[in-house]
Amino acid sequence: MPRGSKSKYTDKQKRQAEHIEDSYRERGVPQDEAEARAWATVNKMTGGGKKSGSGRGKEVDPSPARTGGKRAAPPRPGAARRNVAHRRRRLQKHAPAMPPPARQRSEAG
Repeated sequence: MPRGSKSKYTDKQKRQAEHIEDSYRERGVPQDEAEARAWATVNKMTGGGKKSGSGRGKEVDPSPARTGGKRAAPPRPGAARRNVAHRRRRLQKHAPAMPPPARQRSEAG
């Protein structure tokens, strides 16, 4: 079997890869890159081709399919930013001072 052949994949895996590839294309990823990422995702989810033998399947891990396209949290609204700054200033202002160093007892002889 030549490298890159998809003959050992099930129809479901092929459909999944096609759908994932379409999603990448919608996000503007080039065709070749989208196909490579799609098959990498299917391989990570299912452990590669599954066609030969019955009862040898493993549990499918859907988490790799959910990780794409995550964005950073949106910036906080103005009130929340001011509140964070206010709390920081208050903590600095009202933080307890360092206690004085412990005094050494002199031994009476």
